[in-house]
Amino acid sequence: MNLPVSVSQKELLDVLLNISPVRPVYIWGAPGIGKSALVEKFAEEVGMPCVSLLGSQLAPEDIIGIPQIQDGVSAFLPPKMIARKDPYILFLDELNACSQEVQKAFYSLIYERRVGEYHLPEGSIVIGAGNRSSDNAIVKTMSSALLNRMFHVQLKPNVNEWLAWAYEAGLHPYVTAYISQRPDHLFAEPPKTEEPFSTPRSWHMLSDALKSYDTGSAQLSEELLRMLAYGCISANHAGMFVAFTKQLKNKYLLNDIIKGTARWPDDPKDRDVLYFLAQSFRARLIHDLPRSRQKLDGGSQHLSYRAKALINELSRISFEIAQSVVTSDGEETLPDWFLVEIVRDLPRLVTDKY
Repeated sequence: MNLPVSVSQKELLDVLLNISPVRPVYIWGAPGIGKSALVEKFAEEVGMPCVSLLGSQLAPEDIIGIPQIQDGVSAFLPPKMIARKDPYILFLDELNACSQEVQKAFYSLIYERRVGEYHLPEGSIVIGAGNRSSDNAIVKTMSSALLNRMFHVQLKPNVNEWLAWAYEAGLHPYVTAYISQRPDHLFAEPPKTEEPFSTPRSWHMLSDALKSYDTGSAQLSEELLRMLAYGCISANHAGMFVAFTKQLKNKYLLNDIIKGTARWPDDPKDRDVLYFLAQSFRARLIHDLPRSRQKLDGGSQHLSYRAKALINELSRISFEIAQSVVTSDGEETLPDWFLVEIVRDLPRLVTDKY
């Protein structure tokens, strides 16, 4: 399922606070963007225990229990972790990864907060979550009867909210500094092949790996940084992350290049640093230049003039890297009016690409 409207982490907490007490909520989203962590945070905020069931590992009897004879008749006794006396939050993670039989066992639990004759304590909350079929995750089609029993919401990563959390949680400064420079790298769509890919969870994992090696006694070697980065995040992000760490060591700062107090690195051994800076420069232009030329102000007009000069300088060092700044290859594009000026002032950069 892909809903036309998505919510951020903060917005999702508001949804859970207002809707989950009266209707079961189902959270859709890609792997690693923090669905489970947000449900746990919500449970902490409302002061209720959270019981998590992993749909992909459940059998029907794990929900409805097993029959026992009581007073001459059989009765199903639900599992101890579900049958509680006090209200709690029941979190059904990976609900759409379980079999159809398990999904059927959830019908009354989700809609009526009931398992057989056992009713969840008054005030209990039921929340589900799962990946989308487009995420290349293990998912099964959710029955219409189950689908129609829940309120659906789709979660998307929000860079500013994630960074605020990351600073508070003390993530490794390499990670927070990189994401603040390249917010577009916080999340990448899951690949069709078996390889690491970037998500808020994998950046957190990289931070943990860096901190486990970074004892402060010695600089992390480039070889170690490459091994850790390529083991956690998307390959193209990993390469640029390593280049970013080299940039920090070599004092090549994008702001200084834009201001004119530093130049593009032209040493062949720093080609990965040059590529990182060029792509960061492209991301800065996409973010800071208005989509319409009529909305240019003094600052953005100066940036556009400076950008053309810097792209021209970059082309003298690496024509291919300079082209990567102005061409999209299916990614988000620079403003049309700026591309028109590039075609007019630096036509070879565009025409040679095609």
